[in-house]
Amino acid sequence: MESEDSKAQRSVLNKARLLAQVALPFAAAVLAITLTRPAQAVPSYADQTGQPCQACHVGGFGPQLTPFGREFKLGGYTMRSKAFNVPLAAMAIGSFTHTRKDQVPAPDHLSTNNNFAFDQGSVFLAGGVGQHFGGFVQVTYDGVGRAWAWDNVDLRAVTQGKLFGADTVFGLSLNNSPTTQDVWNTTPAWGAPYTDTAVSGTPGAAALIDGGLAQNTLGVTAYTWIDHKLYLEGGAYTSPKAGTLRWLGADPASRGDIHGLAPYGRIAYQKDVGGGTLEVGAFALKAALNPGRDRSTGFTDHYSDVGLDLSWLKPDANGDTFTIDLRYVHEKAGLRATCLLALSPASCADVTLNEWRSAVAYNWRGKVGATLGLFATSGTPNGFLYGGSGRPNSNGVMAQVDYTPWGAGNSPLGPLVALRVGAQFTAYGRFDGARHNYDGAGANAADNNALRLFTWVAF
Repeated sequence: MESEDSKAQRSVLNKARLLAQVALPFAAAVLAITLTRPAQAVPSYADQTGQPCQACHVGGFGPQLTPFGREFKLGGYTMRSKAFNVPLAAMAIGSFTHTRKDQVPAPDHLSTNNNFAFDQGSVFLAGGVGQHFGGFVQVTYDGVGRAWAWDNVDLRAVTQGKLFGADTVFGLSLNNSPTTQDVWNTTPAWGAPYTDTAVSGTPGAAALIDGGLAQNTLGVTAYTWIDHKLYLEGGAYTSPKAGTLRWLGADPASRGDIHGLAPYGRIAYQKDVGGGTLEVGAFALKAALNPGRDRSTGFTDHYSDVGLDLSWLKPDANGDTFTIDLRYVHEKAGLRATCLLALSPASCADVTLNEWRSAVAYNWRGKVGATLGLFATSGTPNGFLYGGSGRPNSNGVMAQVDYTPWGAGNSPLGPLVALRVGAQFTAYGRFDGARHNYDGAGANAADNNALRLFTWVAF
């Protein structure tokens, strides 16, 4: 029979193994971001409204919204020009990725370098029902992970009225990821880049709100849109049962489950400035998590995320569009449950993260786009959480050029077919805490520099 000492040792090893697999507080964010970054252009909305894709989307392809597109989403996706349309759409993304240095080990099902990949394919049920209900449900096949799962969900109930004498939209959103319901391309769910790598390495540290709860939660938020200027929103998120998430294709242990409710709030103000549309805003999320859904410690991990954002979108008479999007997120986390699971509480001081994201873009004639983005993450050093260099610091630059030939609805395959092809280059100054030897095994930040060529079709 197994001795009590052996049982105790086995228990310690099992908990450490659990931590390595699911409880490191920032590791799982990479997968969540990968799932949520490829956002959507939904042709069924174009069919419903009678408008070409470029009416709602900058450059004629999603997800970056024009002011008209923002109004459509805030209005519950209910605007229509025909009595009925089939509320179905689909999209697919394929890519070729070259990294500066071979990836060892190679990504699952792929080579160490020069990978052609079917990144993802999605099916949408998307449209409005009457004057008060609308939304979309997205189901996605991950071509790299070779698995189906539910993806972004945003279902709305809306009504129109007056508040302080001003025209006002009152709405409710049922969604499965904080910021999925947002209409500005500054928050994590819809921020640039709008399609991202599923093949090459990406930094491990990210704030919880930066995709950490995507597809593993359900939330209801209430909002008002006052005089087409002031946006106020508040609500909360919870975690579905583990069996439900497995049935939906999600990993129920990823980041763990929410203890109680996780409140979320958002405020934004939009105004015409300098011939364009300026938005300034803030958002916040507070959550307590059971890491890996393990409640054995009697404690939870606590996260408080606060973000600030700014955007400016300026079109001109030629059909060109200039945009600036900025975001800053500060996270304060207390990870007592994770530390106790690792039997290493002395290594787990409270930690902070700071994330900066910016994107400047110019779209010529609604067809040719160029984007330059800068990103940086910094935070409290912690050798237990981050390993390698012991720091979460990463930074770099992303540049993209793309071509969208049929944003005006003039595709030879029909007005509901949209296409974008592009080239994207990402270069890192620091990666997981260091410029050189960030993993203790000789890897340098620049080894992860990646060139990605992609084709993105929606129909």
